[in-house]
Amino acid sequence: MKDEYLTIEGTGKGEFTDKRSKFLAFAHHVTQLEEIKELIASYRKKYYDARHVCYAYMLGTERTDFRANDDGEPSSTAGKPILGQINSHQLTDILIIVVRYYGGVNLGPSGLINAYKTSAALAIENTSVVANPIETTISYTFPYIMMNKVMKIIKDMDVKILQQDFDNVCTIKMAIIQSRGQELQDKLDHLSFE
Repeated sequence: MKDEYLTIEGTGKGEFTDKRSKFLAFAHHVTQLEEIKELIASYRKKYYDARHVCYAYMLGTERTDFRANDDGEPSSTAGKPILGQINSHQLTDILIIVVRYYGGVNLGPSGLINAYKTSAALAIENTSVVANPIETTISYTFPYIMMNKVMKIIKDMDVKILQQDFDNVCTIKMAIIQSRGQELQDKLDHLSFE
C-alpha cells in the first residue's frame, strides 16, 4: 500500500518546434473533472487560431481516472504521447494541454509522437514535482470517560484531527497515512471502558 503520490505544483510550460510547426505545452495541477473542462475550454478560446489543442489528464491517488485526446491529429499521435509522459513520471492530479500551430509541413506519425512527447516532457520539467501523502479518514465515537485513552493513541500515532465534538458522547474525525489506518482503527476498537 503506497503512502504518497506524485503531482505537480502550479503550472509548467514547454515549447517545441519541428519543421515550422510550433507546440506549446502547459501542465496544470488539477483535482476535478470540471476544472479540467474549464481549462481546456479556456485554451481553445485563447488559442482559437491553433490547428489542434490536444491533451491528457490523470486524476486520483489510484491513477485510474485518465483520458487522452488527439483533437483531430492522427489516432494515438498526440494524446497518448502526452499521457505517456504523465505515466513515465508517475504523476496524478495533472492536466497537460499541447497547442499546435501547423507549420505547413507534415511531420508524419513518428514526428507528431515525438513532438507531443517532447513538449509534454518540457512542461513537466518546468514545474515542481511534489510527493503528497495518501491519507485515510476515520471517525470514532466514544464516551467522554475514555477521552484520555483516545487522545493518547492519537498523540502516539501522530494522527491529524480534522473535526471534534466533545460532550457526554464524543466524536473525532481523524486523518492518518493510509498504511497505518487499520492499525489506528484496531487500537481504537480495542479500547475498553474500565
